[in-house]
Amino acid sequence: MSCSQCFENPPTLSPTYGAGTVEEFGGLQTYATGSPHSKLAILLISDIYGYEAPNVRKLADKIAAAGFLVVVPDFFYGDLVIDYNDPNFDVKLWGKVHNPDKGYEDAKAVIAALKSKGVSTIGAAGFCWGGMVLVKLASSTDLHAAVVLHPGSITEDEVDDVKIHIAILGAEIDQWSPSEKLKQFGEKLSAKSEFDSFVKIFPGVAHGWTVRYNVDDESAVKSAEESHLDMLNWFTKYVK
Repeated sequence: MSCSQCFENPPTLSPTYGAGTVEEFGGLQTYATGSPHSKLAILLISDIYGYEAPNVRKLADKIAAAGFLVVVPDFFYGDLVIDYNDPNFDVKLWGKVHNPDKGYEDAKAVIAALKSKGVSTIGAAGFCWGGMVLVKLASSTDLHAAVVLHPGSITEDEVDDVKIHIAILGAEIDQWSPSEKLKQFGEKLSAKSEFDSFVKIFPGVAHGWTVRYNVDDESAVKSAEESHLDMLNWFTKYVK
């Protein structure tokens, strides 16, 4: 369920990072940030490093500053990928336990919890593993907009089933979702008039660049921030 690029530049996890708080949504421990009274919410579905990754929480806080309630659930129930080089770590077993279909079901429970709190409009972003979950969610109208970033393995059938405004932000260097494949998905999506779509390939970056960038690398930070701005603009346009 993963490629070698998924394990490059892993984050140092921090359960206390960020301006938000950890609370329960849909049965999952969740990092929540922004106004709890907002009628507009954004669900962030992380990559395999989960909801304690500082760059993910930093991004959540940035989106929340634009007026959204942002939630980042722990879809892995505390069973996080810590060290891929650990000989005792079975990545295939981990992937079977934490598969995108299970993530899809858990995400639906989080969306229902948001609606029960009075949220009227919901968008979502998915990174790598989270992108695979999100493209499944995009087959219904429970969400109003989606942003898929350097997704894992998604299929033509899943793209054909999309029913909501969707943006796909891809990397030029990506083993799992090559840029040519994403461009083909873009052509399929643009042929549909029921919703808006957007595909953008970022030059010179690799899979994971939006959340697993080196904070000391000025170029990497610039590319990541450009993707974050594209995401925020998409949400501002369609989650209202």
